[in-house]
Amino acid sequence: MIRKIPDKLYFKIGEVSKITGVKPYVLRYWESEFKIIRPQKSSSKQRVYTKRDVELIMEIKDLLYKEKFTLEGAKKKLKEIQNSKKPEVKQFDLPLDSKKHLKTLENIKEELISIKKILQTGA
Repeated sequence: MIRKIPDKLYFKIGEVSKITGVKPYVLRYWESEFKIIRPQKSSSKQRVYTKRDVELIMEIKDLLYKEKFTLEGAKKKLKEIQNSKKPEVKQFDLPLDSKKHLKTLENIKEELISIKKILQTGA
């Protein structure tokens, strides 16, 4: 049964267990195996998970239980998924060593600094 993740900032381990259908001891084990799951600790030393943590746990559960990945296979697949979600950095074929382009970049930098000063002073 797929459950919708409530719109909250933080979840206790019991809530995560109910939402995902994964026992708390399994969640704690997965934390040691999957370094991307890193719940914070509250002032009372309880684990508090973010919505993103819950989404990752659900993804891990699917990989392990539905798709029958091994732990190592699931780690590898998650890494692939995360790498594919990273935004592409576009490369520009500009001769940046030319004086014209360097001057343009310097002008842009000066303008940005000027805008930053205006925003900081509120003038």
